[in-house]
Amino acid sequence: MNNKDIIALTGAGQLGMAIIRRMAYGKKIFVADWKLENAQAITQTLIEAGFDAVPFKTDISSRASILELISAAQKEGEIEIFVNAAGLSPSQSTKEHILEVDLYGTAVLLEEFGKVIKPGGTAVTISSQSGHRMPALTPEEDRLLATTPTEELLHLEILQPDNIRDTLHAYQMAKRCNVKRVMSEAVKWGERGARVNSISPGIIITPLALDEINGPRGDFYKNMFAKCPAGRPGMADEVANVAELLLSDRGAFITGSDILIDGGATASYFYGPLQTDKK
Repeated sequence: MNNKDIIALTGAGQLGMAIIRRMAYGKKIFVADWKLENAQAITQTLIEAGFDAVPFKTDISSRASILELISAAQKEGEIEIFVNAAGLSPSQSTKEHILEVDLYGTAVLLEEFGKVIKPGGTAVTISSQSGHRMPALTPEEDRLLATTPTEELLHLEILQPDNIRDTLHAYQMAKRCNVKRVMSEAVKWGERGARVNSISPGIIITPLALDEINGPRGDFYKNMFAKCPAGRPGMADEVANVAELLLSDRGAFITGSDILIDGGATASYFYGPLQTDKK
């Protein structure tokens, strides 16, 4: 019976699960990930905590795969909440693949879920502090990232491989695009009475972050913790605190926004001790 509202999560990790657990009481959860075993693991944890959850294999860089997820969810009820926590870090793949998943994939998710979200529904996509570190783009470049038809995004001149220095630059461009895309999509979502926002976390302790901390740029991150105002990395539940506000009625006047949750690392990067360590 179609008697439950649906929460869809893309990106079956600790961050997504922390957010979902705040919002999912009485709803059916679709847990989607490109690795089915990741989705199954998070689903099992949720079921053991009393939630109604099912795993689903989804590749967010494929529109067809995203539409399969949406179709399956709609058979069970109306999609009320969407959380996108999927993505690749700079150490995990090539610059082309990062743009396909983090930039194009997120844009397609926002577009397609925006067509079906329940009136009054809400969504959050996880961006990154990295999008705030990159030098400002021109107003025209920002507009192109915000409004270019999704299928044309990866053809933009600024996103061509020759113009992307490395995987970190690809990641920063993707996250800048996420924030601009949320602003543009919020206008369309508003026509359905729905809201969409992004959150830009700093380093949050998750398996993905541990890959980075233990990877080639590990010293960079440890130095960031030491020189940011908070003096530490964050926790998934601290991001979930803000997501809960954005996804609930208490955030009813917030849409098209991005909230930076980084322990002050970006502030230190521009105006504090991290200024001397810019890389």
